[in-house]
Amino acid sequence: MTKGAFEEVRKLPEGLITDEALEKWKERVGLKLRIGTIFNQLASKDAIRHFTDSIGDLNPLWSDEEYAKNTRYGRIVAPPAWLHSVFVSWVLQGLPGIQAFHSGGDWEFYKPVLEGDYITPECIFTGFDVKRSRFAGKMVLEYQQANYYNQRNELVASDNLWLVRTERESAREKGKYSKIELPHPWTEDELKQIEEEVLAEQVRGAKTRYWEDVEVGEELSPLVKGPLTLTDMVCMMIGSNPVNLRGFGAALRQYRQHPAWAFRDPASKGLEPILSVHFNIEAARAVGAPYPYDGGFYRHSLLMQFLTDWMGDEGWLKRNYAVYSRFFYLSDVIWIKGTVVKKYVDENGEHCVDIKSSAINQRGEDTMPGESTVILPSREKGTWPVSQRLNR
Repeated sequence: MTKGAFEEVRKLPEGLITDEALEKWKERVGLKLRIGTIFNQLASKDAIRHFTDSIGDLNPLWSDEEYAKNTRYGRIVAPPAWLHSVFVSWVLQGLPGIQAFHSGGDWEFYKPVLEGDYITPECIFTGFDVKRSRFAGKMVLEYQQANYYNQRNELVASDNLWLVRTERESAREKGKYSKIELPHPWTEDELKQIEEEVLAEQVRGAKTRYWEDVEVGEELSPLVKGPLTLTDMVCMMIGSNPVNLRGFGAALRQYRQHPAWAFRDPASKGLEPILSVHFNIEAARAVGAPYPYDGGFYRHSLLMQFLTDWMGDEGWLKRNYAVYSRFFYLSDVIWIKGTVVKKYVDENGEHCVDIKSSAINQRGEDTMPGESTVILPSREKGTWPVSQRLNR
């Protein structure tokens, strides 16, 4: 990167985490935040399909009308991760010029979202902690809670999530990840092997997985994603559009109203959103990352796909917790894996399986450790978790 380009990159808005700003934040804890970036609200066939296409989810339950008619749902249903496309689950608020990294979430799902449902989200600022990090020195862990309601005002899901807020200049200066070789130097033989693993994805679908057939210690079939490409990031925007991106004059008006949302790209000379850290090398470097990387919600959606692939049409994803502990860079591959660590009958008489998961990249790093609970039908008791949640 030339010196001139570096100077242009530095035109991203820069801020400091000050005691004064944090004192103002204390007054906002507990307040509902204004959501200005709702993308989908109507769970239409197209909206569901666009999202599942964006993450490469092949489950016919989400997209095939004839198939869905013959399931317990009776029509197309949105996958759990589709709620990310309604509202990414967090609101960027306060601390102008301070980078926000979506860093984890703890989802609970209560009701299915069926084709034709209309979803309204809300977001609550629940608190923050000031920490020290090797990535950027002083940082703030910001906590929010997203709730999603259907047209009957039923709570269908909630997400207790957190963001890491860091000073861009501090992260650049520390350069924690600057030694990583990117793009990754794959060989042709390695890529051929990865492609075969990608194509080995197993969707359980209509073949019911019963609780009695699951054993503690059982390994789930891996889900392989990558190498992550620029096209994948375009698909992420098409399926979810997490900050309501707009084009041309509509974007310019938005940036005039919110100057901290954009910077001038040294190559195109046009204004780009801060979100372009996911596809623009200069933007990624300006916030302390060595290369463009995925969105946290996007990777979490892949984990949910991994679990719904395994549990089949009759399973119910009750809880899904994940930490986005490393960046998933363009050219990286992740192997999403899981192990059954516990099976039990809960206080509601439902047959639960706890799964510990990971998303290992080619450097051997776990980019997304997680814990989930899946409810499965019981052959012996004749219980069906989907039926219980379809009863209105």
